Amino acid sequence: MWDRPEILNPAASALLAVALLLAGYAAVIFVARQPMFALHTVRIGNELAHVTREQIESVVRRELHGNFFTVDLEQARIVFEKLPWVRNASVRRQWPDRLDVALEEHVPLARWGSEALVNSHGEVFGAAYDGKLPVFAGPPGSAKEIAIQYDYFRRSLAVLAQIPVQVQVSERGAWQVRFASGTVLELGRDHVEARLERFVAVYARTVGRLQRRLEYIDLRYGNGFAVRIPELRGESHDGRRGGRAGAATG
Repeated sequence: MWDRPEILNPAASALLAVALLLAGYAAVIFVARQPMFALHTVRIGNELAHVTREQIESVVRRELHGNFFTVDLEQARIVFEKLPWVRNASVRRQWPDRLDVALEEHVPLARWGSEALVNSHGEVFGAAYDGKLPVFAGPPGSAKEIAIQYDYFRRSLAVLAQIPVQVQVSERGAWQVRFASGTVLELGRDHVEARLERFVAVYARTVGRLQRRLEYIDLRYGNGFAVRIPELRGESHDGRRGGRAGAATG
């Protein structure tokens, strides 16, 4: 084989090409690791309501490693998204020494029980928040469905000047709404929207005329609803006694 140039010449050329590629790769790595390519700036490109400067600086200091060329953008995105109020993050290089970061924050819609929050997409997330929010309660995985129904309840009840402060769905799919006034509205499992529409339509000429505090409204009837009015039988100090009244909707 050693006296066959038609084999040796291509083999030598291939080995030389490999050697040149390896040398070039090593040179690129060497240059890329030089201090002149260190990252000097991380710029947040949007206004933030909840994520603090201290949190961002902590992420940059503890989690971002490497220089302009070697920093792992995917890893950087992941660590930014670990911040409590960050829903999504995008990270890109900006020559010669900067990372541009865009953070999408969660928009709080409700509390998920007493343990977490629900954002405007119906996603549960963990963060501290002191503002006033309605409360959602339901089986695991039901937050998005409750968020959709809450928006419908809020819009439908606005014409009655009622504000839903708690929306709950049971394991069996039964819906219950509590107003800011304290009234509990029982909607059941089936035809929830139709029942609420029927109630809203007759409210002004039925219980709206009573001018009394309503403790409980049960809409789980085919052609009417029942209400509990504590004053009808004399209200005790703790409000547990009361009377029931019915109204037809047909």
